[in-house]
Amino acid sequence: MYKRNLQITFAVKRVRQVVAYREFFLDFLNSLPERLQNKVFKVIEIIETIERVPEKYLKRIRGTSNLYEARIQLGKNIWRVFCFFDEDRLVILLNGFVKKSNKTPKKEIAKALSLQKDYYNEKPGR
Repeated sequence: MYKRNLQITFAVKRVRQVVAYREFFLDFLNSLPERLQNKVFKVIEIIETIERVPEKYLKRIRGTSNLYEARIQLGKNIWRVFCFFDEDRLVILLNGFVKKSNKTPKKEIAKALSLQKDYYNEKPGR
């Protein structure tokens, strides 16, 4: 019996673009081990390609109008990257941190909100 291996390449349609604002996300990413960086890139790919991203990967922060956390988990360890939508199709990555408790630290939320405000203040044509 003859078996044939088929390689099928699917073009992945991106429904939104993900970009980093300033250096905060990249500094956070570069501080992570390579295995975890790969997991972060996988979550970013999910955000870019899935129209309705499950809360497992992207969840709105309560008490804010447009701040989200990208959720990365590897084993029992949890990391978060704050982000927000700009004009529905662009996700802006802000700061990231290691989550050590059930609640997201208010200090980290305040930092993300400050960066979000800076982004809008610097945005051309505002």
